[in-house]
Parts: sequence; structure tokens; C-alpha cells
Amino acid sequence: MTHHTLWHAEAIWEQVWPLLPGFTVEVLPEIDSSNTELMRRARQGQIEPTLLVAESQTAGRGRMGRVWQSAPGDSLTFSLSLPFTPRDWSGLSLAVGLSLAESLHPGIRLKWPNDLWWQERKLGGILIEAASIGGRSQVVIGMGINIRPRPADGLNTPPAALTEAWPQASAPATLARVLWPLVQMLQAFESQGFAPLQTRFEARDVLRGRQITTSDGLQGECLGVSANGALRLLNAQGEHAIHSSEVSVRPLGPNPNPNPLKDNT
Repeated sequence: MTHHTLWHAEAIWEQVWPLLPGFTVEVLPEIDSSNTELMRRARQGQIEPTLLVAESQTAGRGRMGRVWQSAPGDSLTFSLSLPFTPRDWSGLSLAVGLSLAESLHPGIRLKWPNDLWWQERKLGGILIEAASIGGRSQVVIGMGINIRPRPADGLNTPPAALTEAWPQASAPATLARVLWPLVQMLQAFESQGFAPLQTRFEARDVLRGRQITTSDGLQGECLGVSANGALRLLNAQGEHAIHSSEVSVRPLGPNPNPNPLKDNT
């Protein structure tokens, strides 16, 4: 059995190639960061759609410069690079998270702007970067999903693992389940934006109805997300629209409606 067979690389390629002509799949045993590598290539003019899977990352990156480290098999880390020219980029990380959650389990929730949550703990994160090459835009979408339980490493709560929701989960099986719907979601987003996805996101929104605080000092009640993917925060001064490039957000206190989606798996 070749290494690529383990990752279903050929089956993924056959699924995705009709949607993304020129698509290639690469699996690397170790890399600094799959996003960093695909951004390097994009700046060198390599714009063919590429899926890069990293079995382990030595310098994986999360949003706002956080480090994401992964050991082989414990998590799924991959990046997808493709030419991308949406009318509006707002809400892209929400669309990506929604696609992953819908592919994986009805109980997976979404924490604005780019985290997957399972039972009040972080299950995965998304990092989106864009490069402009000769007047064309290229997007690199990186994902890290915890497959197996991992130590808390100084965190207040240990991260969630996908095996809690899907006991048979493995990194290759997870990739095979999420990639094709993700490409479809990206193509729909490119033409229609976030607005058609708003109600589906709200059904999984972990922050809506909760008191939240932002890294720039705002506190208030989360009213959900707007049609362009901004977070809506209500306090004594009125309603504020928060855009994901500016701040991080954390909930204050427990979720008032912990199980909005019935588990039907």
C-alpha cells in the first residue's frame, strides 16, 4: 500500500478535479506549516489548486500568531490553495467552518470567527490567508482538527477530540469526508457570499445569546451574526458589528442553550 493510498489521495483527486481543473494533492510527512508553504508558492506564481496535507507540523500557525503543533495521527492539518475572487470576502471563515461542521457531525458548533467547538471545548481552527499575484487573488485555507485527545498543555480546559463525536475518526477518513463539500462551499461563496449561509451558521452558533467579551474591551450580549458575517454585540451603548480581522472573542459564563441540534447520528 502506498502512502497516498492511506490518505485516499487518488479518490479525493478524482472527486475534486472536475470542480477544480488542474487540482493536485500532496501529502508530506513533516513541514513547518502547510499554510506557510502554500503562501510561499502562491507568491512565486504557483496558482494551480493544491491540497497540501501535513502529517506533522513543526511551526503550524493559528489565528493571531498562535502556534498549532500536531503529532502524526493526533490531528488533521491541511491547507487548500486556489484562485479565488469573491465579490466580498466577509464571512469566509464562517463559511469554511460551517462546511466542516456540517460534514462531520450535527453536534459540532461554531465559535465566531474560525473555531469548531464540541461540548464547550475547541475542536479545531481555521486560518485563512490571501495573496495577490499579478492582479489575481489566491486564497490559502488552513485547517487543524483534533482527531484524538491531547493534553491540555496549560489551557484551562483540554481541547476536544473528534473521536468523542465520531469514535472511528482518523485523519485520512476526516479529510475524505470534508474536502469535496468544502470545495463546493467555496465555489458557492465565491458567487453568493455569506448571506445565504447565515441561518445555517446561527443554528450552530456557540456565542449567540451569551455574554461575551472582546480582546479590545467590549462586553455585551451576542446577538448572532449579520448577513456579511460580522458578530453582533449588544450593550448599553447600542449594537456593535465586530469584524474578524480586529479582535478575538470569548464567552462569559455557560451556554444558555447547550444543545440546539438534536444528535441524530
